[in-house]
Amino acid sequence: MAKKNREDAPEKKDAETPEVQDKAPEEPEKKPEPEKAEPTAEELLAEEKDKYVRLYAEYENYRKRSAKEREALYSQVKADTVAGFLPVYDNLERALKTGCADEAFLKGVEMTMTQLQGVFEKLGLKPIEAVGKPFDANLHNAVMHVEDESYGENEVVEEFQKGFMLGDKVIRFSMVKVAN
Repeated sequence: MAKKNREDAPEKKDAETPEVQDKAPEEPEKKPEPEKAEPTAEELLAEEKDKYVRLYAEYENYRKRSAKEREALYSQVKADTVAGFLPVYDNLERALKTGCADEAFLKGVEMTMTQLQGVFEKLGLKPIEAVGKPFDANLHNAVMHVEDESYGENEVVEEFQKGFMLGDKVIRFSMVKVAN
């Protein structure tokens, strides 16, 4: 038993055998990127000019959009305000149709109606002509229908409530009776 079993004996490291270590595989060496040349004055100027042109275009679009929004808001507020005065117009119109024995009172109602119509005209409010015209669903609201051969096809024969337009927008539809 002089000889020890190699399996039992601890392994000896030879000086000639290199020691193996757990290493990650080596990454290939990165080549240094060539240094970028300084941008020329023309390139810098072109870049700044591009930024300026884009910023200016953005500002112009903002300005135009804001102007449109203000105009739309103004138109909507004007339409809402005018619509609030239409019942007053209706009551003055009914008062004028009814008549009155007191001439001074009637004259006052007429003057008030004339003044209100003048304000409406300044604001751009126009009445919708209905009686004798063909029925147009974009302008009229038919609440009655009558069969009468003396009138034409779809002709407005009576107006119960006057309609108004502000520019191209209908503020209130005319309430009408249509024939045939």
